Order: sequence, then structure tokens, then C-alpha cells
Amino acid sequence: MHIVHLTASALYGGPERQMLGLAAALPSDHASTFLSFSEKGRCRPFLAAARTAGFDAAELRHDTPDFRSSVRELTAFLRGNVADVLITHGYKSNLLGRPAARRAGIPIVSVSRGWTGENLKVWCYEAIDRLHLRFMDRVVCVSAGQAERVRRAGVPVERVRMIRNGARLDAFTDLDPAGRDLLRGLAGGDGPVVLAAGRLSPEKGFQVLVEAAPTILAAVASARLVVFGDGPLRGPLERRVTALGLADRIRLPGFREDLDRLLPWADVVVLPSLTEGLPNVALEAAAAGVPVVATAVGGTPEVVLSGRTGFLVPAGDPNALAVRVAELLGNEGLARAFGAFGRQWVEEHFSFAAQARAYNRLFAELVPASEASATCAS
Repeated sequence: MHIVHLTASALYGGPERQMLGLAAALPSDHASTFLSFSEKGRCRPFLAAARTAGFDAAELRHDTPDFRSSVRELTAFLRGNVADVLITHGYKSNLLGRPAARRAGIPIVSVSRGWTGENLKVWCYEAIDRLHLRFMDRVVCVSAGQAERVRRAGVPVERVRMIRNGARLDAFTDLDPAGRDLLRGLAGGDGPVVLAAGRLSPEKGFQVLVEAAPTILAAVASARLVVFGDGPLRGPLERRVTALGLADRIRLPGFREDLDRLLPWADVVVLPSLTEGLPNVALEAAAAGVPVVATAVGGTPEVVLSGRTGFLVPAGDPNALAVRVAELLGNEGLARAFGAFGRQWVEEHFSFAAQARAYNRLFAELVPASEASATCAS
């Protein structure tokens, strides 16, 4: 069976790691290829990672607003490479992938991770996306919460499948001791580190975390806060940190490709999101054995079990966030117990092996075994 993934990768982040994790966990007779719209060349780190992992990957030449050329290019690729299934990731891939899959005569599966409503432009694109999802052969939702949102958007119930993200457990098995010193160097101190990571955009709630920071840092004098990532809010966040007089205790080092080295050495990971699908940072923090304080939005409560692997707080409430973070910083035994159970929880419920089995069942619904065997033989 030949599976083609279509995305518009602007960086090598969580969704991209999910695609590669799935491809690696599928049986050896399943070939996976990754296509990405160029995004002004920003797709190349992901495509390079895919090739390094042993998969075929290609950067598309055409993009919106040249819809005709884009669909023509995609259709030619699917036909020429004898694809069995097209899996699309994101609204642009859905919009252009659906007509290409129909012309190539293959089923299309859309992966729905969540909608951000980041700005008016994105909100409009996402509204179009919700309409297009109704006509996909299947829509895979990464959490039960997102599945409910997709059904409310009008996608027929029989076409919706809930397949959770996988945790990269192997990435946090052999820890790099140098990561501890590197993290504390980036945080600007040797005390406990509160770590957050993600795109610095409004829906991720980092502005709420900055407002919570004075209370956290007043409660634990030696603590430091470090926020990894980049995006439109980076400048405003930095200015607010300066206005609070906390530039020496709150750092925003930008996007890091080596977050795996750093994450296990954090004392607490914080996800202050206002909206979520199923957050990769929460999965990876749990896989790394680090307790999490997160907002109870989207699929986050499916990963963060309040009072067992971390704490859940209401979205947009800096005081509640600060209280729970300070509680974990002040109780090392509790934090350690939460981290250990978090690792156990994702091992049992969020493995890529389980994800691959669920996708295999989905493929069997869409592609008759005889067709898949013919493709493999060719």
C-alpha cells in the first residue's frame, strides 16, 4: 500500500513528527511519501527529516492562488506514483487535495487537529475547511473533543474516526545530561525551570502565562521561566516581560530544534492554551516524565489527568495557573510522582504502535486488499 501525506509545513514541529512517527510504525509493506507546499522554502527542514528517516519526500512547485496548476500537479503525482490513499493535513491541503484525489480516483483522509481562529484570515480559511471536511472519505480527529467539534461542523458521523496522536517514547529513553546545563543556561539561572513551548500566537495563551509569572516567581524565588517558540506574539510578549521588570527571569529564546534534549530537565511544563486539539507538548512532557500544568481545553484532559499527571486549570486564568505551577515547584515529591505516572499513562494509551493499528483498520475500510496488494507488487 502506498500512502501519500500532503501538508503545508512551515517548520518541523509536532504535526510533522506525528506523520513520521505513524509512517515508521506502519507495517513494512506500507510505503509512505510526504509532499509539502513550499511555504517559501520553510517546508525543507521537514522534508529533509523525512528523507533522513528513509521516506520519499518532495516540495511542490505550485501553490495557492494558482489552484488549477496545484491540483494538476498533485493529480499527476498521485497517478504517476500509484498512490492508494491521500492523507491531508490542514486547510490548504484539504482544499487542494480533495479535487486531486477525486481525479486520481483514490480515497482521501483528512486529519483534523483543531482550529485556532488566530485572526480573521485564518478564521475564514478554517470556515472553508469545515465545509470541505463534510466531503472527505474519512476525517481522523486526534482527540474525542475534536471529534465532537467535527461532527458539529456537519461531518457525517460514519465518516469520523478518533485516532489519538502518538508519544515519541524512544526520544526520552536515553537522556543527555548536558541538556540540564543547557536548559538552565537558556533560562538564565540554576534554580527550577518552568518550560513552555509552541507557536507564539494568541490561541496558545502565552500572554496568560506571562501574566501568571510574577506570582510564580514571587512564590519560588529561584525559579526561572523559559518559553520556546516563535510567532506574531513574540515582540509583544518580550515587551510585557520587560514592563514587568522580569527580563532576567523570563526568557524567550526562540524556536529550538533540540527541544528533546531540554524537555526532560524541566521541573514543570506549562500549556496555557485557549484552544487545542491534542497537544504534542503535553504528550512529550509526559513521555519525558515531567509534570504538566495545562488548561482544560480540547483534547488536553485526555493527556493531562488532573491530580495524577499534572493539574488542569481554566483557560485564561493567570491566577489559577500560577497557583498550580507554584504548588508543583514547592513539592518535589508530588512533581516526581506526577511525572512517573504521566510516562506510564502515555506508554499505555498513546503509542505509535496503537496509532498505526488504528490507521491500518481505516485503510482496510477504504482500499480493498486486492488493490493494495497490486500496488505493492508493482
